[in-house]
Amino acid sequence: MSISKSERRQRIKYRVRKIVSGTATKPRLAVFRSNKEIYAQLIDDTTGTTILAVSSRDKAINAKGTNIEVAAQVGKSIAEKAKSSGIEEVCFDRGGYLYHGRVKSLADGAREGGLKF
Repeated sequence: MSISKSERRQRIKYRVRKIVSGTATKPRLAVFRSNKEIYAQLIDDTTGTTILAVSSRDKAINAKGTNIEVAAQVGKSIAEKAKSSGIEEVCFDRGGYLYHGRVKSLADGAREGGLKF
């Protein structure tokens, strides 16, 4: 019996989350990708709180252009906000998605913005 795409992604997500965990000094950069938007959060797993979040729905993000360009803008934006909060290093959590396309573009944008992972 075959499993659905969402079940497969959930299994991968659990497998990644067993290893990747964020702290206050080195939070987890979690990515969620819907059909229209892309979201990124910095999460402190020790307290279970979201430190900051950025999405393609934010007013500061210019949502014009291709999805990959918008994802890169989201990555740069979260990097800028993280730097202003004093965060230099993060753990990247791709959320069960392939490291390709919009997810890779967001990661590259965050690296361009100055985050290390």
